[in-house]
Amino acid sequence: MANQPDLITLTDPVSPISEAYRTLRMNLQYAALDEQLDSLLITSSGPDEGKSTTLANLAVTMAQIERKVIMLDCDLRRPSLHELFGLRNDLGLTDMMLDEQSMENPPLQETGVDGLQLLASGPLPPRPADLLGSKRMGAVIAHLNESADMLLIDAPPVMVATDALVLSAQVDAVLIVISAGATKREQAQQAVDRLNRVNAHILGSVLNNAVVTTGIRTY
Repeated sequence: MANQPDLITLTDPVSPISEAYRTLRMNLQYAALDEQLDSLLITSSGPDEGKSTTLANLAVTMAQIERKVIMLDCDLRRPSLHELFGLRNDLGLTDMMLDEQSMENPPLQETGVDGLQLLASGPLPPRPADLLGSKRMGAVIAHLNESADMLLIDAPPVMVATDALVLSAQVDAVLIVISAGATKREQAQQAVDRLNRVNAHILGSVLNNAVVTTGIRTY
C-alpha cells in the first residue's frame, strides 16, 4: 500500500498542496511547448528536502491527465520511491544495467494509479556514479522513453554525490527541489553552480514546505 501521508495528490486531491502540484504540472507543460521535455531529472542540494515526494506527487498529477508516466529511481544510495508506493525493490534499474533480458523487458511495477509505473532502483551497487554515467544508462533512459510520455528520474542530492551531475547529461532537463527553512541559500547556489558547470539544462526549481497558502511554490 502506498505511503498515503506523502501522496497528498491521492489522499486529498482538492487540497491547496495538490493544486500546487497541478500548477507545477501545467508549468512543465508550457515549457514543453518550446523545447523537448520527455525526461526530467529531479534532485535537490542536500538530503531530506522532499525531492522524492515532489517527484511522486508530480507523477500522479501527470498520470491523472492520461499521460503515461514512468518514475525511475536513480537514487542508488537512498532509494525511496518504492516505499512511497508500497512496492518492492529487489528488481529494478540495476538489473536492466546488467541483464539483457531485463533490458528488453524492464521490471516495471504498477503503482495503482492508471498510467503510472515505477522502475525501482534494484540492488544497490558499490559505485553508483560509474553506473549512472555509463553508455548503458543512456540506453536504459532511451528505452524507457520509448514506452512513456514522460520519464521522471529521482537522483541523489547534488551536494552529496556526483550522480545527479553525470545523469544531467542524459536527460532533457533538471528540476531542483528547495526546502524552505532548511536549504541554505549558499548551498542551493552551490548546487546550481555545479549543475551549470556540467552544462545541465536547469528548467527551474520547486520551493517545498513554504509557509504560504498552497504549501508549495514554483518559480
